[in-house]
Amino acid sequence: MRGWGTVGTLLLVGIGFVLVALWVNRLVRPDRARGAALTSYECGVDPVGTGWVQAHIRYYAYAFMYVIFAVEAIFLFPWATVFVRPELGAAALVEMGIFVVLLALGLLYAWRKRVLTWV
Repeated sequence: MRGWGTVGTLLLVGIGFVLVALWVNRLVRPDRARGAALTSYECGVDPVGTGWVQAHIRYYAYAFMYVIFAVEAIFLFPWATVFVRPELGAAALVEMGIFVVLLALGLLYAWRKRVLTWV
């Protein structure tokens, strides 16, 4: 039961830290928003109309491609650590080869459909 006292103390300290941070924020924030604080922010561009601007689909395509290759990198790091083990070497190599080939096929498809050209 000795551990529960430590957990309780840490929980109280954490809650106290959050409450103090919120209280300090309330003390230093401005009371009312005026002027430019009431406009919508669009990456340094002056807002037009209601503030909603349609983004070009290419931004989403590049973001999606980034996510795909970020996930690939996340899978490559653990694979590299397992690959050195003698009992998993050949099987791990074949599995990762299939994974990389499928991603390369997806990249080739996007390139052939001219999704990656910036015009």
